[in-house]
Amino acid sequence: MVNDNASSHTDLLIGTTVEPKKRSPLVLFLTRLFKQKPLGAIGGIIVLLLLLVSVSADLIAPYGVNDVHPIDRLAGPSATYLLGTDQLGRDLLSRIIYGARISLYVGLGGTAICTTVAALIGLISGYFGGKIDIIIQRFIDAFLCFPQLFFMLAVMALLGPGLIQVIVVLGLLNGIFYSRVVRGAVISIRQNIYIEAARVTGCSPQRTIARHVLPNVMAPIIIIFTVSSGYIILGEATLSFLGFGVPPPAPSWGGMLSGAGRTYMYQAPWIALWPGLALTAIVYGLNMFGDAVRDLLDPRLRGGAGSYRKALKRVAAGQEVKLSWIQRLLRVITHTANGDE
Repeated sequence: MVNDNASSHTDLLIGTTVEPKKRSPLVLFLTRLFKQKPLGAIGGIIVLLLLLVSVSADLIAPYGVNDVHPIDRLAGPSATYLLGTDQLGRDLLSRIIYGARISLYVGLGGTAICTTVAALIGLISGYFGGKIDIIIQRFIDAFLCFPQLFFMLAVMALLGPGLIQVIVVLGLLNGIFYSRVVRGAVISIRQNIYIEAARVTGCSPQRTIARHVLPNVMAPIIIIFTVSSGYIILGEATLSFLGFGVPPPAPSWGGMLSGAGRTYMYQAPWIALWPGLALTAIVYGLNMFGDAVRDLLDPRLRGGAGSYRKALKRVAAGQEVKLSWIQRLLRVITHTANGDE
């Protein structure tokens, strides 16, 4: 009797197919990021460190952001001041840590405005088309004819220096620049059958855009959010370096490079070295992470030859694989080149 029960349990276990537990999209994305895009993963770690340093600046900074020590002015790196001091005796490490908070404000605020403006202009211009699209695109053409730095300096000269002004100006100008990316994605989606079906059934343009167009262009919008943040932080540093950005004594990395960094470049080179390295690291991290996110999320870049080879290996191992249209096209090209029918 015991053997019969054991055999029945064994039969049940053998006949039962245990489905693998599905992982969350975030876990899948992080897994692909570290496996396929190691430089992007390093960039993501740098961005995460920026966030942690910005949030906990009050806890980890050894001194106040504007604490002055006249006796130790222009002191080199030491155990007391790890990165040295500036011309007023302020600790450079503390100012760079607090400067990360300004970069975070500019990066998040400016990128949010940039993404919103790019999405609004791109959705309206791409969906409605016709005269609306022509008028909007001619204004954008005129905007792109001039260097972006020229517009930034002109607008900041009218508004005056300030953190809010920098965020708004950089967000608007970059949003206009990236709006064509969203417009191109909307134009390609506008030709689909389900958009025509929504129009025929009496769906309003606002509802069609919100329910059918916007969800299908979220990938390029997310990519714009990640890619543009590095350029916006670099733009703030450029404006602060030229005296049109965040005014002193705020610890802006660009302002630190411009003021004491240029004046005492030969006498105390560490004043310009550390802000420059911090700016280089964060812009590099954001660009690498943004490029990795683009490669992983953009559907047009996910069916390349590398993915096709992986699919062929899975087919050879006896696993079922659903090939994309790009992979099927590559298979046809491969068979034709080999002389197969």
